[in-house]
Amino acid sequence: MFRSLTLLLLASMLYGLASCSDDAAAEDGNTLQDSTALAMQALLGKYTTVQLTTDVSLLSASEKQMIPILIEVARIMDTLFWFEAYGDRDELLASIDNEDMGRFAVINYGPWDRLGGNAPFVPGVGEKPAGARYYPEDMTKEEFEAADLPDKASLYTFVRRNEEGGLMTIPYREMFAPQITRAAALLDQASELAEDAGLKKYLSMRAEALRTDNYQPSDLAWMDMKDNHIDFVVGPIETYEDQLFGYKASHEAYVLVKDMEWSQRLDKYAAFMPELQKGLPCDAKYKKEKPGADAQLNAYDVIYYSGDCNAGSKTIAINLPNDEEVQLKKGTRRLQLKNAMRAKFDAIMMPITNELIHPSQRQHVIFDAFFANTMFHEVAHGLGIKNTINGQGSVREALKEHASALEEGKADILGLYMVSQLYKKGELTGATLEDYFVTFMAGIFRSVRFGASSAHGKANMIRFNFFQEMGAFTRDEATGTYMVNFDNFQKATDALGALILQIQGDGAYQQAADLIAQKGQIGAGLQADLDRLSEAGIPVDVVFEQGTEVLGL
Repeated sequence: MFRSLTLLLLASMLYGLASCSDDAAAEDGNTLQDSTALAMQALLGKYTTVQLTTDVSLLSASEKQMIPILIEVARIMDTLFWFEAYGDRDELLASIDNEDMGRFAVINYGPWDRLGGNAPFVPGVGEKPAGARYYPEDMTKEEFEAADLPDKASLYTFVRRNEEGGLMTIPYREMFAPQITRAAALLDQASELAEDAGLKKYLSMRAEALRTDNYQPSDLAWMDMKDNHIDFVVGPIETYEDQLFGYKASHEAYVLVKDMEWSQRLDKYAAFMPELQKGLPCDAKYKKEKPGADAQLNAYDVIYYSGDCNAGSKTIAINLPNDEEVQLKKGTRRLQLKNAMRAKFDAIMMPITNELIHPSQRQHVIFDAFFANTMFHEVAHGLGIKNTINGQGSVREALKEHASALEEGKADILGLYMVSQLYKKGELTGATLEDYFVTFMAGIFRSVRFGASSAHGKANMIRFNFFQEMGAFTRDEATGTYMVNFDNFQKATDALGALILQIQGDGAYQQAADLIAQKGQIGAGLQADLDRLSEAGIPVDVVFEQGTEVLGL
């Protein structure tokens, strides 16, 4: 629906440009303006606005001083991601004379609709380069592969052309030298205010990481933090934006306030990781790695998003660090963004449930199950395999641009596997297994709307089609709603989990490409149901009102 509106807008523009007479041109111009307004209103309707707040009375005086500094660093990360995703932000926004179009460009960090398959919505803009701004637009994959540049696949280098027209690399610390210098100085300032020793050390080391492009020491320091009330995720982290190779990390930041009570309740689940790894539904050779023993689960109020995590669909849980060596040594930290999660559940998940889940199963969609499914998705990133079993290096290196979609699919499936196992052990309370399964089904409809340009969207498309083939659910034609077949749902979960773990372990690039090509598509029937959600005015995602003024600081 939204893509067709965008195409209608572009067609209207072309028609207006082709008009001959002055009167006709004026009339067509008015029609064009009306079409533009309608199209942009529909596109903006994909989002609903949410305020990001927390109880600031629980913060110490030093923490209240620290938060504006961290937000300033986050805003610097925002400018860096704009460059990585598009280029010159100010030039783009100055070229747009429609207010709604400008707002939509800010949401998308560029002129391409992230929830609409990256379709362009600004007149005269072509397709989004698969490699964003990390590589020359005229560079081929073959040219990159043939180039003798030791750091060309580094997470932290741009690839550019030299004076002779060949390829060269530029480290992030050099490309962004002024911004990095400022951000690092601010992190040092925040470190001086930090009362928790672990946070103080991490902020100082993260400043040095920005200056050097060596992030592993600060990742290890971040893993050692246990009692900090304030947290800050910052730097070039995820590789979703690089859809050419999946090599380059994008800048982003989250400013977070830990919910100490909820975090204490979640802490016990990390202890089950080794046992759950052994029980994975796959061949033994794909589960030989041991999850890090220091994995942590915590709940937070997020009070500021910027950069990659703020573009298009918004993250509601985090699993970091991504460094495979750190994961195997220390595990990961899983951060549940409770306030953002609750906002999405109320504004999106429940309306979807009332539209697409069969009335007999709607009572099974509950927030506790949504929270657990989301949480164990993040935990499940630590399960399975990080390095191929046949000498192809890490899974990320072997699967290249397909690595993110497969990893997100793995985390969804193994997260549900964890829920099932812990429920059977009596470790999960507050919801039934049916609650977890039906809530998971409703979550597929929520996430598949993120579209083909999103790793999460691709993962959900694959899962929907795979589950449909295995009879994990049925569609009631009379009501146009879906019902979970609980027995087949568990079988489909195990089968898809085993398949993804095999592809990852074997580093099977072509098999991954084939799976995404064959099952990563939205069929006509599903698209019609998703269009019903749009017609009902159900948003796809959220945008935030955030900052010191919203917090009252």
